Amino acid sequence: MTDSNSSSDSVVLERTLDAPQSLVWKMWTEPKHFKAWYGPQGAKIPVANMDVKVGGQRHVCMEMETPGGPMKMWFVGEFRTVDATSKLSYTESMSDEDGNVIAPSSMGMPEGHPETTEVIVTLEDLGDKTKMVMTHVGIPAGSPGEGGWNMALDKLSAYVKTVS
Repeated sequence: MTDSNSSSDSVVLERTLDAPQSLVWKMWTEPKHFKAWYGPQGAKIPVANMDVKVGGQRHVCMEMETPGGPMKMWFVGEFRTVDATSKLSYTESMSDEDGNVIAPSSMGMPEGHPETTEVIVTLEDLGDKTKMVMTHVGIPAGSPGEGGWNMALDKLSAYVKTVS
């Protein structure tokens, strides 16, 4: 496992997963798999609607327990790149349950958090393994967002071994 940061306004994480490229692709593009690993430890994904095509929409809900009680966070975005099994990119904005974009500050995000970010995933076939590089543009390196992604990718590494 290697984690590297290419700039201060992006999180760049790399993992080598014990799964073929086609299966890792499904982890990102099939709701039943995405729900199983996405989000930090303790998060649940009750909704993951994805129309995986260029221009297709995504709408995801993440539920978490917080010291103040349960919290739901909704995200909406659009797929920008869909190169089957090798590259996926999508925009991501915080939204309400109906998919209307909301200001990040309304969800407690720090001042200056961008309204729209972009997630880019590249996959490289290594035979029975896959090199995955995930870049989240707009989320600062070293931020809580990076910590959340590391937890999610750890969950992905474990989950992908249970699926055939």
